[in-house]
Amino acid sequence: MSNAKAIRLPFSGIVHSGHATIFHRFFSVPLLLILLIAFSGSVHATPDKETPATAKAKSSGKATASPRWAKGRLLVIPRAGLSAAEFDKAIKPHGVKSRRKLAGLNAQVYELPDGVDEIKVLDKLKKDRRFKAVELDRLVEPEQTVSDPAFGNSWALPKIQAPAAWDLATGDGVIIAVLDTGVDSTHPDLAANMLPGWNAYDNNSDSRDVYGHGTKVAGTAAAAANNGAGSSGVAWNARILPVRISMPDGRAYLSDMAKGIYWAADNGARVANISYGGAESLTVQSAANYMRSKGGVVVMSAGNSGALNNFPPSDAIVVASATDSNDARASWSSYGPYVDVAAPGVSIYTTTNGGGYAYVSGTSFSSPIMAAATALLFSINPDLTPADIDQILATTSEDLGDPGFDQIFGNGRINAANAVNAAYTRLSVDRIAPVISIASPTGGTVSGNVPVDVNYSDNKGVVRVDLYINGRKAIEDTQPPFAFAWDTTTVADGSYTLAAYAYDAAGNQGTSSAVKVTVKNTAADTTAPVISIASPTGGTVSGSVPVSVNFSDNVAVVRTELHINGKKAMEDTGPGTGFAWNTTTVADGSYTLVAYAFDAAGNQGASSPVAVTVKNSDTTTTGPLPKITKFNLKDGQKVSRYENIKVAADSNTRKMNLRVNGNLIATINNNVLNYRWNAGAILPLGSNITVTAEALNANGDIASVTATVKN
Repeated sequence: MSNAKAIRLPFSGIVHSGHATIFHRFFSVPLLLILLIAFSGSVHATPDKETPATAKAKSSGKATASPRWAKGRLLVIPRAGLSAAEFDKAIKPHGVKSRRKLAGLNAQVYELPDGVDEIKVLDKLKKDRRFKAVELDRLVEPEQTVSDPAFGNSWALPKIQAPAAWDLATGDGVIIAVLDTGVDSTHPDLAANMLPGWNAYDNNSDSRDVYGHGTKVAGTAAAAANNGAGSSGVAWNARILPVRISMPDGRAYLSDMAKGIYWAADNGARVANISYGGAESLTVQSAANYMRSKGGVVVMSAGNSGALNNFPPSDAIVVASATDSNDARASWSSYGPYVDVAAPGVSIYTTTNGGGYAYVSGTSFSSPIMAAATALLFSINPDLTPADIDQILATTSEDLGDPGFDQIFGNGRINAANAVNAAYTRLSVDRIAPVISIASPTGGTVSGNVPVDVNYSDNKGVVRVDLYINGRKAIEDTQPPFAFAWDTTTVADGSYTLAAYAYDAAGNQGTSSAVKVTVKNTAADTTAPVISIASPTGGTVSGSVPVSVNFSDNVAVVRTELHINGKKAMEDTGPGTGFAWNTTTVADGSYTLVAYAFDAAGNQGASSPVAVTVKNSDTTTTGPLPKITKFNLKDGQKVSRYENIKVAADSNTRKMNLRVNGNLIATINNNVLNYRWNAGAILPLGSNITVTAEALNANGDIASVTATVKN
């Protein structure tokens, strides 16, 4: 390749893809992240051009026209940390009927009610910063074309110098997952390399080929060699893991594609080939990032429209365009900034369903050639990271077209021998920490659900980013593009320090500079409490006088006070419903009572003044005063819901009263009073309650006793 070729530096680590290290605009990582997010869900306007194979199938009655995506269905990826309640709050106005989560991925599949336009809902949700991506569950077709048999054995193998590569590597020990229409596991050129597979479409283990496409792809990648049958694949000693993702007509939904990648990653695949379009889908990229986090690589077709696709480069997937035997672009091969590498895709000799062979064309077959070359690299050096694979493919390919990276051939046409030699000599020891910074917020005051965006890069790739708040880990994100949603309503108002930590596959850690913000979710309280004195309302008082108060506040009252003649006499930080004023401690005469209430913000409310006359001495008394001899309540006592109150007085008593917070609740013309009191009716629980017993003689003279209790 030309010395002028620049290598794309990764910005999302093992959970990113070939585009990261084949990035010819290495200085624009933040721009790439923005483009990836902005692009999600927009592809419905430009469906893939129909391939000749599809046209032929339609003309023969094997397929019919149908929508290019699942009607009434959306794929939604929330920011890390977004609560389920906040997620539902964003989705609910659009009438979501049901949802399911793609296993292992932070992606939701949402079903809309009948008649709801998924395009309109998509456009609205894409503007919501609570989500990383929102897109249609597009239906994609296998990227193949078929030509008449015109050549002998495949020219592609010597073109990419596969025989020279086989001197060092044949794919031994590497599993290639073929995500397609299934694979004919009984084919004599495939059977020796087959593993039990999975059916993502039907969710069972039946991975037989229902359309014929997957068997052709599998043979291109890993048909057996030296077995006296047919030809051989590029990685003829690799194992084939069939994963059916398609419907019976060969087409597949993005959601099943993502499920298949996740399953393959968890079942030993080091390479996954997808000979379909859809590399621009963030849902598929999310699944591919998961595979990269486990050390694997996903390879996909560029497409057969023959046109320029302005898809942004992916950080998760290696995309292959197709070349012919003269190293020219195949006329039907799609191209654009998303293409990483090129590989032969014209007249490829391969296996067919039912045990046969045929010549086939399409980016469906340049993709498995690239995937198989990747398997060769892993077999010669299992310690390679996905970022290493990206860089090797970029720097060892044959530069075609314009010098350096171009949109037709990417970084060039694969050279298997050069790539294998580079893998053989490479030492993959990573001691370089990622670089990360918090892009937003940058400070100031925040409230509600706060989007936290980060910029990051690494020589190998970032696999995880953690958000720390005040030195403690708050949210973890393992799926690029890394982004967070911080729910500040779960914390108190005040100052907080944010920091982001980025990790690569080798465990190196990068730390952002701290960002200080102020959380303010509650408005300043300027409303004063309201308070009034319920009793006494005036007149003459004596003995222990219950002073009952009523109060309220927009937040809460935290303290009440009773002032007598302008001086604070009592305080309650409970606060209860009143005070007990012992008038025997003051001289007879006139007094003015005022009650005050305070809230936590220091706002003060005052009652209207109440004037009373204290008279504890009586010169007109003609007989002895009454005396209370028994009262079973004591100050501070905690009473039951139903409390039995017992009061007794001496023989001078002609009448007894019982008051609660100054209100008369019982009276009897006797000197003994027994009353069953419903203390639970006083709210709130834990309130201070004043209970006063009064004894009256024949002249109306009063003796009283008061106890302050809690319910």
